[in-house]
Amino acid sequence: MSSAKILVVDDDPAIRNLILRFLSQKNYQMQSAHDGKTALALFGQFNPDLVILDVNLPDALGYTLCQEMQSRTDVFVLFLTSRADAADKDKGFKLGGDDYLTKPFDLQELENRVGAILKRKREVTATEQQRLVFNQLVIDPGRREVTLNDEIVPLTALEFDLLHFLACHPGRVLRRSELIQEVWEYDYVGDQRVVDVHIGQIRKKIELDSSQPSLIQTVRGVGYKFEAPSGQKNGKPES
Repeated sequence: MSSAKILVVDDDPAIRNLILRFLSQKNYQMQSAHDGKTALALFGQFNPDLVILDVNLPDALGYTLCQEMQSRTDVFVLFLTSRADAADKDKGFKLGGDDYLTKPFDLQELENRVGAILKRKREVTATEQQRLVFNQLVIDPGRREVTLNDEIVPLTALEFDLLHFLACHPGRVLRRSELIQEVWEYDYVGDQRVVDVHIGQIRKKIELDSSQPSLIQTVRGVGYKFEAPSGQKNGKPES
């Protein structure tokens, strides 16, 4: 992904310039903004693949910017902030963040996370492009769309990847560590509860009753499994 475009949004010029110089050396196309208004203007012009986004900006909250940007495109968002509380991280993920890195940070770790996020834009094989149909739930990896009762389900990029991976392995119990390895695609060193946060968000969007889920089921002490509706296997009716 050497041609990927990254927008850095941070009001601290030292941090902003450090990231710009470092990632420019990795052959990414870079732009930066110091506030929310400038960020949104650049976002429309630059059309980035990834936004590295501070939470506290002079004129906006990064959480709000994340939602606005993702309402326009399927852009990835990596929050980079001094807010280290678990509640802040949960909020960042619930509002669309694909990753969350706290300051102070290591540049090599930033590069690893950026690379891992951008790998999700890789070309998928013909098998991976197959639509998965579970009654009224349709998962289309080619278009990166999920529909329920013919209505688009507004999933973030990471939520889509997580749901698609689960649905590709119906009935298989997947540990949180395995989901992180397969979906996040790097050695995530944070709290594995991040998986629970994203599963909770997906359930709210695709389950009839998120408090009693029928599709994504919890296997206590282990992880999760996708339970295909009766009479179906791998997204198709059983023969």
